[in-house]
Amino acid sequence: MSLSISTQERAKIFIPGITQLLSKNPTRFSEGIWPSYFSKAKGAYVWDLDGEKYLDMSISGIGACILGYADEDVDAAVCDAIHKGVASSLNCAEEVDLAEELCTLHPWAEQVRFTRSGGEAMAVAVRLARAKTDKSVVLFCGYHGWHDWYLSANIANESALDNHLIAGLSPQGAPRELCGTAFPFAYNDTAELERLAEEHKDNLAAIVTEPIRNFEPTEAFLSSLRSTADKYDVPLIVDEISAGLRYNTGGAHLTFPGFEPDIAVFSKGLGNGYAIAAVIGKERVMRAAEYSFISSTNWTERIGPVAALATLKKHRELNAGDRLVALGTAVQEGWARLARKYGLDIHVGGMKPMGHFSFEEEEAVKNAYYIQLMLEQGFLAGESYYAMYAHTFEQVEQYLDATDVAFSAIANTKDIMSKLVGKPTVSGFGRIA
Repeated sequence: MSLSISTQERAKIFIPGITQLLSKNPTRFSEGIWPSYFSKAKGAYVWDLDGEKYLDMSISGIGACILGYADEDVDAAVCDAIHKGVASSLNCAEEVDLAEELCTLHPWAEQVRFTRSGGEAMAVAVRLARAKTDKSVVLFCGYHGWHDWYLSANIANESALDNHLIAGLSPQGAPRELCGTAFPFAYNDTAELERLAEEHKDNLAAIVTEPIRNFEPTEAFLSSLRSTADKYDVPLIVDEISAGLRYNTGGAHLTFPGFEPDIAVFSKGLGNGYAIAAVIGKERVMRAAEYSFISSTNWTERIGPVAALATLKKHRELNAGDRLVALGTAVQEGWARLARKYGLDIHVGGMKPMGHFSFEEEEAVKNAYYIQLMLEQGFLAGESYYAMYAHTFEQVEQYLDATDVAFSAIANTKDIMSKLVGKPTVSGFGRIA
């Protein structure tokens, strides 16, 4: 048994759920062959515990390492901060610099609060909205993390979140008293949004959306988000955790002319793998942080803000967003072309720099076989591709050549199950409707 696989077996004993992040759980790939643990990561390459080197064309640190693994400029800034000390009884000035930078990048925003992860940043954003309005109900579309406010949508209806990226999320442990405080609406469905807002107008606290995921927003939808929030005098929150920095140095919402939220939330790519998240917003909403208790020790450490400042500086200088979109476009076009070549029925979707494909038939088995075939060719690859600036177009061609081999094998193998070394893939992310 390889060290990578034996470590998975140890994890099953000592770590409930195997991993800290669902998206990195080996069952989401092909348990038994997916290496799961890394010893080194640099550029676009990952080395597992057994020393095997792979070109990572999969989830790229689940979208966190937007420049690439162990970026020299970001790491140099972090190492300098470490040598000077990252925690003390005083605050780090870099958090002020970062707050100013984020407000410069987003001229509508006036104040900023920081956390160290996306889920908790979304919890802060919702808390601010509820504190501002003194009301409880949140209307949302898209995926927004693991916290009680979001999972409570599944208390009364266990399938309420099924069309919002991850199906079957259990609300077990979320207080049942939160039932009726969060309601989903479909992306681009202005009628449903407006109906829910009118239905819950007496207790409406916030409207939450992702700026983009599987679809581009319509002008009517963007207009309805803003006008509905204004009509009922509630904050409009845009969750940029996935989309932020993928299209530009800032939020994807900046690509929609005239569209302004009241709060935007960033994490993932903001620190190129270092833990940092930001809640930016208009002063009239952000001031709620002064009378709602929102405080945590590790939100004051220095590494996160330093990493974010270095990431934003390099991202802007490189105009990284254009490259990420171009890389993702090439990959999605390649998937579609190769599927046609071999008569495979697949769905291709997602935002261009963070795309996915899925087999329409026998998805779990075919995906596991695809992963296995790609590992054999030296690639970490699954049904998702998250672009990093470190990826080259030559690497994309190498990846698509390997996918050509894999798709050919899938199309020409009658009994795929008999070929699997690992287990079939547990259902992955859904298509947000």
